[in-house]
Amino acid sequence: MVILKNKEEIEKIREASRYAIDVLFYLKKFVKEGVRTKELEEACVDRVNRTGNIKPAFKGYNGFPYCLCVSVNDEVVHGMPGERVLTEGDVVSLDFGVFYDGFCGDAALTYKVGEISKKAERLLSVTESSLYKGIAEAREGNRLHDISHAIQSHVEDAGFSVVREFVGHGIGRNLHEEPQVPNYGEKGTGIRLKKGMVLAIEPMVNMGRSEVMIKQNGWTAVTKDGSLSAHFEHTVAITDNGPEILSKL
Repeated sequence: MVILKNKEEIEKIREASRYAIDVLFYLKKFVKEGVRTKELEEACVDRVNRTGNIKPAFKGYNGFPYCLCVSVNDEVVHGMPGERVLTEGDVVSLDFGVFYDGFCGDAALTYKVGEISKKAERLLSVTESSLYKGIAEAREGNRLHDISHAIQSHVEDAGFSVVREFVGHGIGRNLHEEPQVPNYGEKGTGIRLKKGMVLAIEPMVNMGRSEVMIKQNGWTAVTKDGSLSAHFEHTVAITDNGPEILSKL
C-alpha cells in the first residue's frame, strides 16, 4: 500500500533527508587516495554522534552491520566498509540513510578519487543527470514508470546500462515503503502518481552490462563483467508544484 504524506510529514522527511545529504557532503573530503573505506564509516559515525539527534537507518537493517554503504568501482550497492585502500582513479559510491523524529531520509552520491578516466567521468555525469531526468517525471498524474523510462532512456542513449535487480522505493516512517521505483520501464505504465507520495529515486548505472551478482558477504552487489558502476539518489516529494527534492541543503 502506498502511504501518502501530508505537509507536516513531508517537512519531517525533509529534515531527515537534509541530515543524510549533509553527512554525504561532509564525507567528500575523506574520499582520497590512501584512505581505507572503514575510515569513511568512522567519519560518518563521528558526524552522526556530533549531530546528536539522528540515528543511522542502515545499521542493523536486516542485519547490515554498518551505518554507511561504501561501494568502490565495480561494487554497485551495499558495499561494506573495511580495509580496502582507495587509490587514484577509483569511483566511490556512498549511500546513507537517517531516522529523525520518526521519519527517514535517504541519499547517495558517487565521488571520484583524484583523476579518473574520461569514460568514468562520463559515467558519473550520465548517472547523476539520469536521476534528474527521473525526478522531472515525478508529477501528479504521471505514471510511475514515466520516472523509470526517463532514467533508462537517458542511460542507454549514452551507451551505459541500468541495474535491474535493485530499485528505488517509497520512504516515510519506514526506510523502504511502496511503491518500488525501478530504473527501467515502459512510459505510460505503472501506478498513477499522486500528491503526497515521497520517493527515493536512485539510478544505479553500469559502464558495461547490467547484470550483477552478490559477493560472499551476502550484501555487496558487483557488476558481473567487472565494469565500473555509479549510484546517485535523492528523496523526492510529489507536490502541487511538481517534484520537490527533499535531500538538499
